[in-house]
Amino acid sequence: MTSQRTRERLIQRLYEEGVSNAKVLEAIRRTPRHLFVDEALAHRAYEDTALPIGHNQTISQPFMVAHMSELLLEAGPLDKVLEIGTGSGYQTAILAQLVERVFSVERIKVLQDRAKERLVELNLRNVVFRWGDGCEGWPALAPYNGIIVTAVAPEVPQALLDQLAPGGRMVIPVGPAGEAQQLMLIVREEHGFSRRVLGAVRFVPLLNGPLA
Repeated sequence: MTSQRTRERLIQRLYEEGVSNAKVLEAIRRTPRHLFVDEALAHRAYEDTALPIGHNQTISQPFMVAHMSELLLEAGPLDKVLEIGTGSGYQTAILAQLVERVFSVERIKVLQDRAKERLVELNLRNVVFRWGDGCEGWPALAPYNGIIVTAVAPEVPQALLDQLAPGGRMVIPVGPAGEAQQLMLIVREEHGFSRRVLGAVRFVPLLNGPLA
């Protein structure tokens, strides 16, 4: 179930669902998603579905990973992206192949430690990790040309808006956990922020405070 043919079927499905960025599709094609899930779930790795990774977290549906990556890159290449929620490291691995530098924050240390190992195994070395509260972002290294948030926030954290560079783009799910959530694209413009609602989604909640 981890054969190249199985992966190609996933790529075809993503394309049919509207993902058109060739670089995004190629990054997903060459990234072994089965390495980012438990061995017992490896046979489901190339299904277009979210899967559990422990600690009440999931590896996102491939379509959502592709869609959010594509939205981030819609206005052109990015050199500095902040990811909130390393999780399994799968979205991190995709981003690392699409942008110059990724700065990834995760509150659950054991998940981030595993993600680091996977990215080293794949020789993806343009990612810097921080164990901490994603709601705070990573202010010391701000501003960022792109910010991607892989958990739902009840509202957009002000700290993340503050860390977005002029012209920078943020893709974030917003809404109450377990209820109606919307994916949003926020762009920092000359006199404030533009916001675009992109449709209904379902993500695990963005929580405060680091967890060992």
